[in-house]
Amino acid sequence: MKDFLSFSFPEEAELLAFGERLAKVFKAYLAEDSAHSLVVYLNGELGAGKTTLTRRIVQSFGHQGNVKSPTYTLVEEYALPPYHLYHFDLYRLADPEELEFMGIRDYFRAQTLCLLEWASKGEGMIPSADLIIQIDYEGEGRRITLKPQTDVIAQALAKLSPN
Repeated sequence: MKDFLSFSFPEEAELLAFGERLAKVFKAYLAEDSAHSLVVYLNGELGAGKTTLTRRIVQSFGHQGNVKSPTYTLVEEYALPPYHLYHFDLYRLADPEELEFMGIRDYFRAQTLCLLEWASKGEGMIPSADLIIQIDYEGEGRRITLKPQTDVIAQALAKLSPN
């Protein structure tokens, strides 16, 4: 599947508003297909905004507390009934086998949103993405490209309009 939608955000506030819009799409997707999880890979250079976007998505699901980067813990969990959100940061992962020891397969269950930064470091141990979000620097702002990996998520994202 090729690139689906591309968005340009000169200001961080616009990126945060987009995170809220994405969260609505993700909630609707999970509500419609409550038997599955939604696996999202976030790709981009260090500092590109992967954690910033994730933070806004988690907050838009209703989390009131701090949303911190799981760089050292590998995963942060947010129980937001009926959903579970998991934010993974695999940047410091030395070997994908480490994920087996932490019970990685247990995270990808029904009504769960799994947001994975540096997913390539977990190759072979994590499920394929339903959606890949590529975040790139664009001057002082950011460009986000959404790359759906299934027709179902492509249809769900069709409601978003590029700018």
